[in-house]
Amino acid sequence: MDTITARKWLDRWDTQQERYVPDREERFKVVVDVVKAATAGVARPRIVDIGCGPGSLGERIAGALPHAEIVGVDADPLLLDLATSAARADIRFVRAHLNEPGWEAVLDGPWDAVVSSTALHWLAPDDLARVFATAAGRLRPGGVLVNADHMVLPGPLQDYAKVVREARSERAGVVDNEDWRSWWDAVLADVDDELAREHSAMAISHDSSSDLTVTQYADLLTGAGFAAAGPVWQFGDDHVMVAVR
Repeated sequence: MDTITARKWLDRWDTQQERYVPDREERFKVVVDVVKAATAGVARPRIVDIGCGPGSLGERIAGALPHAEIVGVDADPLLLDLATSAARADIRFVRAHLNEPGWEAVLDGPWDAVVSSTALHWLAPDDLARVFATAAGRLRPGGVLVNADHMVLPGPLQDYAKVVREARSERAGVVDNEDWRSWWDAVLADVDDELAREHSAMAISHDSSSDLTVTQYADLLTGAGFAAAGPVWQFGDDHVMVAVR
């Protein structure tokens, strides 16, 4: 895909994502803040963006840490094509399935940070635990895993979290943004048939959201070998979870 076309679709992606995450840019900034603090003093930090999609988070990290080595990992061929064509040239993108062994070969040496945004909720808890254990095994002591995503709150709190998010979306003026399904219908109609078929075959493998609570995420992380894990930012059910190796 040519750069201008890819940039158009990436911009539309960012806009439709804000329909569901009205404070998405602030959430990105929180992730960047954590990664900058965790990698302070490291000459060339190694950062892996898992479930990177079209590269929105990696692009923002690269803007804040131009000296970092960043690799984005995703299974979706169409989103990776957008990422490779539209994002910064100093980010490398690799196709790999997080629920299959060997995905960690995307970057040599000990890592300094693993990041993710609105992606890991697709993984089943057992697969997620293995991803966390793999990340813990590759991160240096003091390295961080930073996961920005919707995480379920217990009992009736989830209903209030939904109210808060919807009210925030109204105030931010994003409720009429293009929705997720419309974006996908449009982009699939615009790409070549082979890329569309590959995406569709991959998308079938997504069952549904794991619906893990914040506490369950933290427990999976500490069980995987992290010394501590917990949210450092929250708006409704939207969280930035940090785990320290």
